Amino acid sequence: MTTKDEIDESAAPLVEHLAELRNRIIWSVAAFLVAMILCFLVSEQILNFLLHPIELAMRRLGNPNPVMQYTAPQEYFFTLMHISMVGGLMLAFPVIGYQLWRFIAPGLYRSEKQAFLPFLIASPVLFMVGAGFAQFIVTPMAMQFFLGFADSSSLLTALIPGLKDAPVSEITQQASTAGIDIVFQGKVNETLDISLKLMLAFGLCFQLPVLLTLMGKAGLVSARGLEGTRKYAIVLILFVAALVTPPDIMSQLILFFAVYPLYEVSIFLIKRIEKKREAEMRADGTWVDVEED
Repeated sequence: MTTKDEIDESAAPLVEHLAELRNRIIWSVAAFLVAMILCFLVSEQILNFLLHPIELAMRRLGNPNPVMQYTAPQEYFFTLMHISMVGGLMLAFPVIGYQLWRFIAPGLYRSEKQAFLPFLIASPVLFMVGAGFAQFIVTPMAMQFFLGFADSSSLLTALIPGLKDAPVSEITQQASTAGIDIVFQGKVNETLDISLKLMLAFGLCFQLPVLLTLMGKAGLVSARGLEGTRKYAIVLILFVAALVTPPDIMSQLILFFAVYPLYEVSIFLIKRIEKKREAEMRADGTWVDVEED
């Protein structure tokens, strides 16, 4: 029969874990709030940085004075708050990740710590690389594509950036003076939403090596299996590229040629993990050779 003292002793570790979790959450929330306030102080500069791709696209299409608008009194303020929250989360992530690590590390073996820590560091780095790729390469192409439809060169300007710089015929110039003049009146929050979604999509796509390598370390996938499914991986990457990029073939190909090498990198990393695991098992005498068909 379990005594009251035994119950109290068994409950003590749980209480300690809950107290530890509370402290880690408090530190994480405090770091996020401080980071959000700091980002709010420079939120206008961050907004200008995020809107820079559409500014370049508008200038390339002949608008010498790009203008964005907001249609509600509170819209601009909440746009800056949105930027501050996203920026604060990214800025505070090292602290949040450290608090998460300090909470789970005591329950891991030394080998598990050594395996998990590199992925905890690589994940935000790859996310930032993917987000930067979207901001500096994909988003400008997307803005050029979408805004090109309202340009005098119509569809060809959207599909072929720089076509606006080519000489236009006299007939086209005359036709542009008739009918309704369609101009872009962009809203700040909607344009920002496109930029942030692209950055999020590319940041997540660049997590592919982290995900596959973790699965390889856990024994869920193998290098040979990934090599055998290359053709399916190519189709899947192209499908994802078609979903997260603008509907033009160039940006889809850019995402494919950026993500597919990460698939090959994952195979290389898993091969190294498997060789290391094999060497350790041979040293322990637990390795069993499997005959290939």
